[in-house]
Amino acid sequence: MKTILLISPYWKEEHRWMVSSFKLAELWQRLGYRVVAVCMGRETKVDHISDTLSVHYRKDIFLPDPLNFGIAFGFWCSVWRLIKKEKPDILVCNKVLFWSSFSLIPLRILGYRFILLTDALVGMTWWPRPRFAKVIMGIGGWTVGWLVLLCAKQVVFFHPQPESLLKKLGVWKKSQVIPTGIDCEKYKLRTAVRGPEGPSGPERENVSGNFVVTYIGRLESVKGADDFLAAAVPLKKQYPHLTIQVVGWYKTHHPLVEKYREDVLFTGLRSDIPAILSETDIFILPSYSEGLSNALMEAMASGCSCIASDVGGNRFLLQNGVSGFLFPPGDREALRAHIHRLIEDAAKRRTLGEAARKRIEEEFDWKVVGEKYAELFNNI
Repeated sequence: MKTILLISPYWKEEHRWMVSSFKLAELWQRLGYRVVAVCMGRETKVDHISDTLSVHYRKDIFLPDPLNFGIAFGFWCSVWRLIKKEKPDILVCNKVLFWSSFSLIPLRILGYRFILLTDALVGMTWWPRPRFAKVIMGIGGWTVGWLVLLCAKQVVFFHPQPESLLKKLGVWKKSQVIPTGIDCEKYKLRTAVRGPEGPSGPERENVSGNFVVTYIGRLESVKGADDFLAAAVPLKKQYPHLTIQVVGWYKTHHPLVEKYREDVLFTGLRSDIPAILSETDIFILPSYSEGLSNALMEAMASGCSCIASDVGGNRFLLQNGVSGFLFPPGDREALRAHIHRLIEDAAKRRTLGEAARKRIEEEFDWKVVGEKYAELFNNI
């Protein structure tokens, strides 16, 4: 059995989930590989999860939102020692402009060649909301981030990047697009349709009466949850059966939770996402910057009617008006108008949901994505 060593910024901590890393690790194990992951975290430890997956953590200093950046001095040395110990067949690094990705620079000097995966180019095609953070990441992206890209043997983007930018960076010829994708079998296409005043028809007998609008993700500034709540909450006056829920981690006494706790259901972290999506009528992703959102793919696979900001991987996933609706990031009135229309138009919700599921099955299901990763690793 061949071994993949995966460098990831984080793994599974409540405020630092790197979904693409542990999802891809699962896919690669299905392809017959053993995965050894190394990441940063709250403490230095090793988790032997199974015979084909182990995760090595290196304690870091974490800078919270809006930077969301960990610093672990000597991280690259930990990776180097692990490479010498495990002797992996394939070296992979996930994400650009995290501290963990800086390891590629000294390791390239030592002769190691990595496949670099990323869903966005931080400081180039992805930015945080505060201006000071944009400046910091812009400088970092065009200096050390660029150097990391040049050190990679192959660059795999989860969604297309501007061709002109990749040529300017000098990585066009070694770049390709392979999405992370999801396992569609875990998500059942919801066929029942709810009206704004609750369920109707015999197919709705086993479904609760509330009409549910859902956001899944951390309450970080770049995710735009404040826009979602500001747009959606006023609709509760018109639609008494409307349930607005936020699923994901948030810090204690988060200002959005304090402000909207009377009108919004804040669930915290949940492990039953397929079940939550099966009861969701409209899914919202209002990010200001976004890569290839796993939450959006899951909602599409579940047949939810999806509304997302017109940024990054969202426009790659959703075909506007066909498999979902896109709106300008930060435009709360446009977001509210989309929500209002879909609450009223059950037929449109159904057609959007069916088209979304079809798009995931054809382009992003692991049966499709797995073949692309298998070909990539075989070529390497």
